[in-house]
Amino acid sequence: MAERIEQRLEDRIPELEQLERVGLFTRKEIRAVLRKASALEYKIQRRALRKEDFINYIQYEVNLLELIKKRRARIGYSFKKDEIEHSILHRVHSLFNRATGKWKDDVQLWLSHVAFCKQWNAKHQLSKVFSTMLAIHSDKPALWIMAAKWEMESRLSSESARHLFLRALRFHPECPKLYQEYFRMELMHAEKQRKEKKEFEQAKMDLGEFNYSEEILNGEMARIVYRDASQKIKGVEFQLAVLSIAKLFDFSQDLQKEILENLQARYADDPLTWDYMARRELELGSQQPTEHTTKQKKASEMAQREERCCAVFDEAVGAVPTEDMWKCYISFCLERYNRKTNSEELKQKRLERTLSVFCKAHESNLLAEALYKHWLQLLLDSGLSEKAVEVAEAATRHFSQSVEMWQMRLRVLIQLKRDDVTQCFEEAIKHVKSKGALPLWTLWVEWSEGTNSKEDTEALYQRSLCATTPTESVTMKEMYLDWTYRNCGYKKVKRLFTSLCENRPFSLDFFRKMIQIEKEQESCKILHLREYYERALREFGSTNTDLWLDYVKEELSHPQGKPENCGSIHWRAMKMLQGDLVEDFVSKYTLLQTGHL
Repeated sequence: MAERIEQRLEDRIPELEQLERVGLFTRKEIRAVLRKASALEYKIQRRALRKEDFINYIQYEVNLLELIKKRRARIGYSFKKDEIEHSILHRVHSLFNRATGKWKDDVQLWLSHVAFCKQWNAKHQLSKVFSTMLAIHSDKPALWIMAAKWEMESRLSSESARHLFLRALRFHPECPKLYQEYFRMELMHAEKQRKEKKEFEQAKMDLGEFNYSEEILNGEMARIVYRDASQKIKGVEFQLAVLSIAKLFDFSQDLQKEILENLQARYADDPLTWDYMARRELELGSQQPTEHTTKQKKASEMAQREERCCAVFDEAVGAVPTEDMWKCYISFCLERYNRKTNSEELKQKRLERTLSVFCKAHESNLLAEALYKHWLQLLLDSGLSEKAVEVAEAATRHFSQSVEMWQMRLRVLIQLKRDDVTQCFEEAIKHVKSKGALPLWTLWVEWSEGTNSKEDTEALYQRSLCATTPTESVTMKEMYLDWTYRNCGYKKVKRLFTSLCENRPFSLDFFRKMIQIEKEQESCKILHLREYYERALREFGSTNTDLWLDYVKEELSHPQGKPENCGSIHWRAMKMLQGDLVEDFVSKYTLLQTGHL
């Protein structure tokens, strides 16, 4: 092994001598490079190889290349690159090849090699890397697309890119993304040939030796790709994706027309088809010239375009009366309403249209639960509070077991300061199952704290503890404890804590809150703190190291504390903690003893 390493270091000598001779590095720096290289070589020649050692070696060589590049720029020296950089680049490629040969499944390692080749413009080497990588990771479409894009965009080789896409489709015959990118590549190839032909014609050159097929120039290859894909890949999403790609190319009007006709014929009942057709009215209008028009006229034209969109949507909800179709319609209306405009008339039209569509969807019983929230917010922002109350009530009738709907209705009533809030809370608790009703109880007690008397709020807290599930009651206990301390004082909260401790489960924050309350008192007693810590440790002593450490700190820092108790606490912690927590506790306890925690 040593002989091999010595040989590798000797191979570096010519490049290092050149670095010193041309003044890029000093003799001292050359020695430092040799020492570092020697250490890195020994690590990658061991029997038990580690990926990290190869990555560190590669990173060191890349940093060295960057440093040489900066030194060259600083002194203005640009010669001897073959003797210096070429040697280092060759070594980095060798390291990458060894690493990817050893850890073939590590895609990130392959991608790092690809990125390095691109950075240093190693096109020949990159072609080899892609070839080897795709032979091993042929199951990953994204890698095929990356390789094909590089062939098309960097090497300007449409033929190689097409070959890669065809190979990829043998492995992934139903991958939409592969077909989309292949479709895009063929259109790019057609566009490139059209530009070449135009330039030749402008230069009045003879095109006899160049064969520009009219079919290819018109995107016939892309059409073949699309037709093949359409037979294998079902779904409107793919059709819309290839249509959006085709729209990027001016010469593909016939192809766009074919895709659109196919879309309407095969997916007439899909909401996304209607959504596209409706929104298309906006684009069709925007393509018309609008120079020398006033703001008022522009707003009027925009209103007309939006009306045409809505006419298509109206037809759509009649033809496809589904929740998803109404969702598309409402999403469009909300998008247009949220769009900024200086025209108050246009904004008012958009508001009226949006509210009307919400109302129609609701009357059809096809308004999604999530959209009621948007409707209510829109009504409240528009000052239509009475209508908002009606809608909230209707939403809870339609989704009577939905916690979110009841929360929404209650927040509307609270915001409007209505008198029937309590009645609504009672109604909500009746309809919603006890499991999952915690958000309603928290909202109720929060509202009661600011509205009702202390007695009513306390009674509500007591009721919530019985009504919620044991797991959810933990949150109510924390809130009850905090409210009692803020409103009734220390003595009352201490009695409450003792009372609540009779019924499990508890949370750690429940005990920590009581400990914090005790520490805030002028006459903070260590006996009370010990009681709270002991109660907490009975529940969480086997799973929480910080609780034991806080107990130790309390004994050490409290005026009435007994430092001699720390040994006993430590012994108990070692017995009670489980698994790796023991080691964690020992290390933290040691830091505490040495004053570093």
